[in-house]
Amino acid sequence: MGFADLVTDAGLTMLNSWVTTRSYIVGYGPTQADVATFKGLKESPPVAKYPHAYRWYKHIASHQTEFSSLPGDPSKAYTAYGPEAGALAINPKDAPAAPVDDEEDDLFGSEEEEEDPEVVKKREENLAAYKKKKEGKVKPAAKSLVTMDVKPWDDETDMKELEAQMRTIELDGLVWGASKLVPVGFGIKKLQVNLVVEDEKVSIDDLQAKIEEDEDHVQSTDVAAMQKL
Repeated sequence: MGFADLVTDAGLTMLNSWVTTRSYIVGYGPTQADVATFKGLKESPPVAKYPHAYRWYKHIASHQTEFSSLPGDPSKAYTAYGPEAGALAINPKDAPAAPVDDEEDDLFGSEEEEEDPEVVKKREENLAAYKKKKEGKVKPAAKSLVTMDVKPWDDETDMKELEAQMRTIELDGLVWGASKLVPVGFGIKKLQVNLVVEDEKVSIDDLQAKIEEDEDHVQSTDVAAMQKL
């Protein structure tokens, strides 16, 4: 069972979930699976409600001129792709009730049993010592160094304005780094920028969506490289 539809909220939610950890519908590059799914959508998914589907849609849109030459079977419908039945989330109200174990109340023994006061005291002292030791350690925040490609619409796009607009994005845990222009062909240059993010504070997908909101300058974005610091 693949995508049931790409019109209803349920269908778009399924697509959004599918591309949360994927850049493409299948594999590691654009294929006819992406083409079929892209064409099954009437319009770009709303970024606020479906940020991952929005990011995927914008990225695949940048390959429209290549649709006919992409690998895969162009005769397959988008319903041939997506999660299998076993991977679909089950509504809790539809899940089968868990069996009731008559002996469940006895798992931790009778409430009438009393522990040795000395054992309880020793355990509480050890627990307090452990908590005090743990509170004294400050775990450094996990960070990643990301190299991102920002692609303009054409060779007439003002890349200085594009970069200036991009750098107005301020997020807690985001630090912009150096950037450069890289030729991609036909006189078009993409902006390649380095940035450091705190993994728990900044979502790369959300950051890409924010950059792509500048539709006057930005066609799409890609993560060219990422490494943990």
